[in-house]
Amino acid sequence: MKQYYYLFLTIILFSLTSCSSVRVAADYDSSVSFDSYKTFAFFKDGIDKAKISDLDKRRILRAIESELISKGFTKSETPDFIVNIFTKENHEINIYNQNYGMFGWGWGPNALGWNRTNVYNSTNGMLFIDFIDANKKELIWQGIGEGYLTSRVNRKEERIKEFVASVLEKYPPIDK
Repeated sequence: MKQYYYLFLTIILFSLTSCSSVRVAADYDSSVSFDSYKTFAFFKDGIDKAKISDLDKRRILRAIESELISKGFTKSETPDFIVNIFTKENHEINIYNQNYGMFGWGWGPNALGWNRTNVYNSTNGMLFIDFIDANKKELIWQGIGEGYLTSRVNRKEERIKEFVASVLEKYPPIDK
């Protein structure tokens, strides 16, 4: 019985840690000198097209603005680069069957025990953050964050900040 307790505890801990991570990827134009970019603004028309609630848009924009300012950038009416976002989400349904029996797994007279089915719903989201050169109107950098979303209002702001911070860790790009 003790081994089931430790197995259950391990699964719970793994679930909690795996849900909090954000997988990140970034791509950029290698011919661009990112040192020349000091000011930014948001691309209102593009952001308006994002298919998320206005509340979440504002949360994302506040998080981006905060991260960029902490990196030394300044919000401006005449920016060096323009920030755009868009999002995608996938709903997942996971079904787990657990069979417990004394003499074996399955059905029949020798399979004393019980069957338990658990169904879990989750939402996997992607946040794309694009930086566009304001003069050339060309994409210069794109960061993508992917991970599980929460519907709990008291955790949304925290999760969005985590997404944005994880993505913007990749900016400016460092050539290796």
